Amino acid sequence: MALSNDVRIGFFLALRQLRRSSLWTTGLIVFVMVLTFLNLVVVSGLLVGLIQGAVQQLRVQYTGDVIISPLSDKTYIENTPSVLATLSTISTIKAFSSRYTDRATLEADYLNRREGEKRDTASGQVYGIDPAAENKTTNLGKFLKDGAYLKPDDFDQILIGYFLLKKYLPFDDSPNFTALKKADVGEKVRVTINGQTREMTIKGILGSKVDNIRQGIFMTDTQLRALSGRSDNNVGAIAIHVADGVDPLSVRKDITLRGVGKYAKVQTFEEAQPQGFKDIVKTFSMLGAFFSAFGLIVAAITIFIVIFINALTRRKFIGILKGIGISGHAIEIAYVFQSVFYAIIGSGIGLIVVYGLLVPYFTAHPINFPFSDGILYAPFNTTFFRVGLLVVATLVAGYLPARMIVRKNTLDSILGRN
Repeated sequence: MALSNDVRIGFFLALRQLRRSSLWTTGLIVFVMVLTFLNLVVVSGLLVGLIQGAVQQLRVQYTGDVIISPLSDKTYIENTPSVLATLSTISTIKAFSSRYTDRATLEADYLNRREGEKRDTASGQVYGIDPAAENKTTNLGKFLKDGAYLKPDDFDQILIGYFLLKKYLPFDDSPNFTALKKADVGEKVRVTINGQTREMTIKGILGSKVDNIRQGIFMTDTQLRALSGRSDNNVGAIAIHVADGVDPLSVRKDITLRGVGKYAKVQTFEEAQPQGFKDIVKTFSMLGAFFSAFGLIVAAITIFIVIFINALTRRKFIGILKGIGISGHAIEIAYVFQSVFYAIIGSGIGLIVVYGLLVPYFTAHPINFPFSDGILYAPFNTTFFRVGLLVVATLVAGYLPARMIVRKNTLDSILGRN
């Protein structure tokens, strides 16, 4: 009962104090809380968003929501026709693209090469695709820097990633990474796959930031099968785009239950992420948490100073309150309520700024990093956890100085004695 009365009285005193406080002072404290909240969310969100942007690009442009790949001891997906037939019966799958895969070497300017001169070559992963299915699944045609997209009857024509051309490289090539020095759209190159060489024309240049695309070579599936001497229909990968609002995990489970797991690995885009991506995300999350901790400390110190000065200047008033029978706990609770008010209002404004302004802005205008389009990664559960941290930190920071002042002798407080 006593605690309930203390809370009610504390709330009344806090409300009275806030109404009588300077608008500028209150605004400044709330502004500090907003900046602290943004520091907690935005700094770590941008750090993690740098990698999440790359993960999202890999999902949209290459793996799809679910990807099927060969078993560990195989180089292709066994019984592919049966697998594709199964995928066609699943209503939650919006589109899928099967890809034949191999290694290929390109050679440019071979007609002008003199004896003894170094060959102008580059190597990369080659993908045999159905152009229409691939474009429907990953929008591959959207990422052309130059030239045109493949058509199903484009024989002896290829698309190549811009990292395979010297003029587009942001760095000098090395023995471990070579690029064609004299090749461009419309020019012919020699393509060698499994010892078979054929002259083909570069129809387009792909400009994605996903390594599989910017270092890849694309041709029609029938062409690659002919060049690699493949007589079977077993592909190297199948990318799947699920219907809007469908959980990729549920689709993965559905595919596995239909027996596809006997012939291939079925993974969601998250499960198929390279371990390096996962490690970098963890590292940047730790860095973000480290920087956020400083923000919490700054907020706690700010609230501590504000409440301490406020309580100190009102020491005589606090003494009078105690003298007329108001309990010290009620007065302490009043200052705690003030602190929580600042934190909640600041966090509320911060949430509006983050989800109403910053997240949509960075989604529409991602930061152009060399290896990804960085976004602001701010999942709701993480953000509201940080709101809780901020409220707890300010609650403690508000309670401690109030406790220090309230514990002073009542008569000394009224008379202003130390």
